[in-house]
Amino acid sequence: MSTLHFRRIERRRTARVTVFADLTVQGISEQNQKFKIRTRSLSVSGHGGLTVLDLPVSVGQTILLVNDNSREKAECRVVSIRPGGNGKTIVAFEFVTPPANFWKMSFPPAGAKLPRRSLPAAASA
Repeated sequence: MSTLHFRRIERRRTARVTVFADLTVQGISEQNQKFKIRTRSLSVSGHGGLTVLDLPVSVGQTILLVNDNSREKAECRVVSIRPGGNGKTIVAFEFVTPPANFWKMSFPPAGAKLPRRSLPAAASA
């Protein structure tokens, strides 16, 4: 049975998990205007996450993230951006100081090997 490899070496401090958490993102736009946007996470880790925003932000910019389910707040730094569809921006962020459990879930310890996905029998032929 073949195994599908996504990445040779996991470079993240904690594994990334696909989680759709409701978020409110607050910050100051490039035009020096305050903004407050409701969005959802695309994936999360113990040190940050990935989301989509309707307005441009810049790498290094500080934003405030609010977990709408727990009402917990965390200061974050934008670490990468890439264009999404329809004028949206896909934003990767990291916590400035990781909160105890912002996502309200457990992550595998650093360096843990994650289970691999197996290809269906038809695809491995």
